[in-house]
Amino acid sequence: VHRLHPVTKIFGLVLSFIACMLIIHPVSLFPFLSFVLVVAVLSGSLGNLRRVWPFMLVLFVFTFLIWCVFYGGQEVIFQWGRLRITRESILFGLGMALRLDLLFLLGLVFLSTTRVEELTAGLQWLGLPYTFGFALSLAFRMVPVLMESAFTIVQAQKSRGLDFQRGNLIQRLRRYLPVIIPVFMTALRKADGMAVALESRGFR
Repeated sequence: VHRLHPVTKIFGLVLSFIACMLIIHPVSLFPFLSFVLVVAVLSGSLGNLRRVWPFMLVLFVFTFLIWCVFYGGQEVIFQWGRLRITRESILFGLGMALRLDLLFLLGLVFLSTTRVEELTAGLQWLGLPYTFGFALSLAFRMVPVLMESAFTIVQAQKSRGLDFQRGNLIQRLRRYLPVIIPVFMTALRKADGMAVALESRGFR
């Protein structure tokens, strides 16, 4: 998978996204999900998957619950007042939740097996302007920089005695506000500095 041509990977990603958008029934999505998981195992992408599986689980649960409540349908399985959960809403909720997780997993496998330089070269092979590919590669390069900045700020706040693990979920989220603001300020400062550097080199 790593040695595939970047254009092949881009076409595979686009076709996989289209297939996900055309399929909604969970029974049809399970084989596709199994195939992508096998590709993730063979390509060594599970290390990155372990870092984001809590987010994927939360995304799955919330998507499923929301569609179960609001989709509607005829064959009622559970009813409590105005709350109705039907067989159709359960199937649709499962399909939507699997679809979102599958799209996320496809993107994760693609990014785990494709270097930024290969992605830029593949986009140029497809005839897209160099500026577009270059801007996209810069965006991907900014992600680890921002993650490192957030980690540094968290460590600095911990050294000042801020405990991120104490209290309930709301209290813990509030403690991350002193981290979010400096990270965004750092991102804006770095983006502005990069824009000035590119303009000074004649990159329009």
